[in-house]
Amino acid sequence: MIQPTTKTSQVKITIPDQLHAYLKSKADRFGLTLSAYVKNLIIDDVKDMDFPTFNMSTVREKIALKAAEDYKKGKTRKIDDVDKYLSKL
Repeated sequence: MIQPTTKTSQVKITIPDQLHAYLKSKADRFGLTLSAYVKNLIIDDVKDMDFPTFNMSTVREKIALKAAEDYKKGKTRKIDDVDKYLSKL
């Protein structure tokens, strides 16, 4: 199942009244809103699709590997308040 993300998009569709009534009755049968029902139909339709993946640049990969190494060695620290941390820079 596709996990929700913080970024979303809204889609508006126009359908005939008869189709709307049919979809609404199906949604009601499952205890869902029409919007949730249609969203689940779309998720079910795309669940077998591969999402594109991209390789990091060599520079970014080196930075990420160094950061992971630093984390394992305990060279990093947890920041609980980003605003407070940034104000001290």
